[in-house]
Amino acid sequence: MAAVDDVSRVLQLAGEQLAAGKPLAAVEICRQAILRFPGNAKIYFVLALALTNCQRHSDAIEAYHRAVKVNPDFFEAYNNLGTLLIRLGRFDEAVDALNHAVQLRPDMAQLHANLSNALRDSWKLDEAVAAAKKALDLNPELPEVHGSLGATLLSLGRFEEAAIACRAAIQRKADLPGAHLSLGLAELVLGNLERGWPEYEWRMQHQNLMPPRQTSFPVWDGTRLDGKTILLFSEQGFGDAIQFIRYVPMVAAMGGRVVLECPAAVLPLFRGFPGVDQVLAWGVPLPLCNVQCALASLPGIFNTTVQSIPATVPYLAADAGAAESWRKRMKPSSGVLQIGLAWAGRPENRNDRNRSIRLESFLPLANVAGVRFHSLQTNRTADPPFAISDWSELLKDFGETAAMIANLDLVISVDTAVAHLAGAMGKPAWVLLPFPPDWRWMLDRTDSPWYPTMRLFRQKERGDWDAVIQRVAEELAVTDGTALGNNIR
Repeated sequence: MAAVDDVSRVLQLAGEQLAAGKPLAAVEICRQAILRFPGNAKIYFVLALALTNCQRHSDAIEAYHRAVKVNPDFFEAYNNLGTLLIRLGRFDEAVDALNHAVQLRPDMAQLHANLSNALRDSWKLDEAVAAAKKALDLNPELPEVHGSLGATLLSLGRFEEAAIACRAAIQRKADLPGAHLSLGLAELVLGNLERGWPEYEWRMQHQNLMPPRQTSFPVWDGTRLDGKTILLFSEQGFGDAIQFIRYVPMVAAMGGRVVLECPAAVLPLFRGFPGVDQVLAWGVPLPLCNVQCALASLPGIFNTTVQSIPATVPYLAADAGAAESWRKRMKPSSGVLQIGLAWAGRPENRNDRNRSIRLESFLPLANVAGVRFHSLQTNRTADPPFAISDWSELLKDFGETAAMIANLDLVISVDTAVAHLAGAMGKPAWVLLPFPPDWRWMLDRTDSPWYPTMRLFRQKERGDWDAVIQRVAEELAVTDGTALGNNIR
């Protein structure tokens, strides 16, 4: 009995130190206790909690493993281990740990919910749906689980079901940013822009998407500016900045002075853009502004519908001198279509595994006569499987990319910033889309209301790029410069 009392006291003391925000002290208490009670799983469990609070994640994982080795029925340890592994991006290991927890306590809804999250992050989406539904069978009043289910259904392209799940989450808890955002994305991809924009604004409350803003300027509500200075900032990827810069003249027409903050890589494109008074790269000290607004919030501010998208192109152009330098460098040949290829986006993008394609998959295009391919990738390709000009060392920013695109007849691209740039320049662009697509491409269309010179080639089944590229090859074989709207050189 004395030993049990001693262990209870150890756990109490360690817990008090954790509650007081002193995890290092809790670690030391547990370390000392393990010397006396090496076979007590609860001490290892508390040690793991303390190590996690110290950001010593590898040590925490080891402590959880020791806890379940001592007590294989310790479902709480398996659960905590799984949720920690999710945070660390070790999703397959998380699934394994949480499966153990569920097997030990199949009656606990939250364990099924946590397993669903791990499965979704592992892209085992159908299994994730099943786990979330099991959690809701056990407890239908879990708003976060309804929201998580909505996000998973969204990733499966089951958009109407996703919207229903998200509304169920919001009905139970009105201020769930993830559920609102998923609902917004579902509405936008379905073409219900008016309903989608207000929900899309919840991304600003989503910590995983939005870094903290370093400004205290009030958020613009769309009212007249009348001499005020507004900061417009790009908070997402390069493609989003290129897509939504088109709204700047509409903001300037509200009577204000426009300061634009954007990534350095797109800054050469935006210098001198109509309506922009000052353009700054991210990280440069900002001038005093009266209000601020994210570029991606402007479509909602201006109540954009599918019919009212400001789609006049081109609205971006390459520097004339740079374009001429690229013409001399590329040496286009008369009668040969000059085609730019972009097959991969930034790997940091969470959806990159779905949107990017291996260059080898484009081999059917190499059999088309009368074309010359140019790589629009900024990373060098080792030993390409067919003839393609590699300009990666010269593509230092999007100003250079635009100058190169100006000399192309056609851009063939996956869903990445290059596609947006070609569309913004009014260049013929064929964009290869995964299923499900990003919200801006909507569903079923072969055109884009955002970019009139764009054609969309969509996956009919998840992961089936071969069929998409075969369709592109067939279209390319019967295409000439006249059909593209170009004068072939």
